[in-house]
Amino acid sequence: MTTTTVDGRLDLPRRSGDRPRTREHNPHQQLSQIAPPDLQEELWSRMTTLDGVLLGRSGVSLPDTRALHLRPTLATGPGEAYLAGTEFAHLHGHGDGSLHMCLPNDVVAQTVQQGWAELHPMARQGFLPGTLVMVYGPRDHEELDIIWRLVRISHRFARGSATA
Repeated sequence: MTTTTVDGRLDLPRRSGDRPRTREHNPHQQLSQIAPPDLQEELWSRMTTLDGVLLGRSGVSLPDTRALHLRPTLATGPGEAYLAGTEFAHLHGHGDGSLHMCLPNDVVAQTVQQGWAELHPMARQGFLPGTLVMVYGPRDHEELDIIWRLVRISHRFARGSATA
């Protein structure tokens, strides 16, 4: 279960097992421990319910990637809350199942430390903001709930509210 502490920090459990293999360059993809397609679809279904989002193709990823773009009038977050334009998160195709999203720096630190995410290679090299991470695809419903929590944090970050 994911909870928020009194000081507003996200309290993530440790992700079980080893990290999945990922590509170290663009396109940044998850190569092992691929999320089952039904969990990917359940996650996407949840993602489409976020307030003020426009669904569409990603401006920065492969053609089978589905992206969330925030309506411009609601896009009041900092520049590092977006991948491109008002795109704040996207879900890769069924052969991958991971997500790229922007998260507040303190949330990035915890998601990476607890094994849920890794920095995008271009962020590691300093070419993109350190808020851009790959969140690994969910392997079960418990992981789906945690990842859904991270997507909602990304959405709030893009709207200008970075609290967990």
